Amino acid sequence: MSAQCEVVAKAAAKVPMGFFERYLTLWVALCIVAGVALGHFLPAPFHAIGGMEVAQVNLPVAVLIWLMIIPMLLKIDFGALHQVKEHWRGIGVTLFINWAVKPFSMALLGWVFVSTLFRPLLPAEQIDSYIAGLILLAAAPCTAMVFVWSNLTNGEPHFTLSQVALNDTIMVVAFAPIVGLLLGLSSITVPWDTLLLSVVLYIVVPVAVAQVWRKALLARGPQALPNLLAKLGPLSLGALLTTLVLLFGFQGEQIIAQPLVILLLAVPITIQVYFNSGLAYLLNRKLGVAHCVAGPSALIGASNFFELAVAAAISLFGFQSGAALATVVGVLIEVPVMLSVVRIVNASKDWYEARA
Repeated sequence: MSAQCEVVAKAAAKVPMGFFERYLTLWVALCIVAGVALGHFLPAPFHAIGGMEVAQVNLPVAVLIWLMIIPMLLKIDFGALHQVKEHWRGIGVTLFINWAVKPFSMALLGWVFVSTLFRPLLPAEQIDSYIAGLILLAAAPCTAMVFVWSNLTNGEPHFTLSQVALNDTIMVVAFAPIVGLLLGLSSITVPWDTLLLSVVLYIVVPVAVAQVWRKALLARGPQALPNLLAKLGPLSLGALLTTLVLLFGFQGEQIIAQPLVILLLAVPITIQVYFNSGLAYLLNRKLGVAHCVAGPSALIGASNFFELAVAAAISLFGFQSGAALATVVGVLIEVPVMLSVVRIVNASKDWYEARA
């Protein structure tokens, strides 16, 4: 890695949690209230926005999703992939959790809780859609907030960069097959054309744009990229919150009728975060991986690329679907649950390093 890229890598990996990110749960809660109120009293603008579609893609939402995702992907240095071999055990654990455990454990939890235990408390017509949303949420590992979690656990920055770059590379080819497989196993009709279009629009195109933009910024000097990321951060978060207001504007009737739905959907999401982070942490300890690698490994293994999940759910099932609502519940609980995992990882460092 060149000296210039080294500076950028450290700046990207050692990013603190900002004011907006720290209180993301509060902003999402306010978006729920604002969206429900606006959708109830001003339904016409929401229906107009919902009708702006081309080939099943809602154009306003597509723009908002790109504003969310591209600034996050600017942080990813695919040149860091050559460092994978330096932390191969931690990388292997995280890949195992992200691609062989998390999507399937979430699908299992969805079947147990949504299809069985909570079925009498949920709208019958939305059961399959809720499960689809949970699957979409778990099928893509986190990209942006990972750098925050790694920083809070004193994680090894080059491991974090190489792991996220590898996950994003795998996601281009693995997201659609895993989602399709699990939806099929759940007896949910897979709209393959829309699913593949979503992969192109919300993974392939943003990755390509971000890498071209990143290369141009690096050519201008080591501070160009960090300075731009600082400016784009509020814009990216604003796009996320605007998308949530639109979504809850369409979901308002269902939420008012059954407010318990959000709490019930949070149960399997919360369980899967603790299960996957705990499994990754223990596997790293068993393999003798350093704590500075095991911490971010556990957090990458547990967190979700919720922006992509929201985008895919809206594209595949629509604003008013249970799938869209389920992915948003993931946004709602992301920060407090992940911060609790950070505290557990930091508090258990002495125990972790006392292994035989």
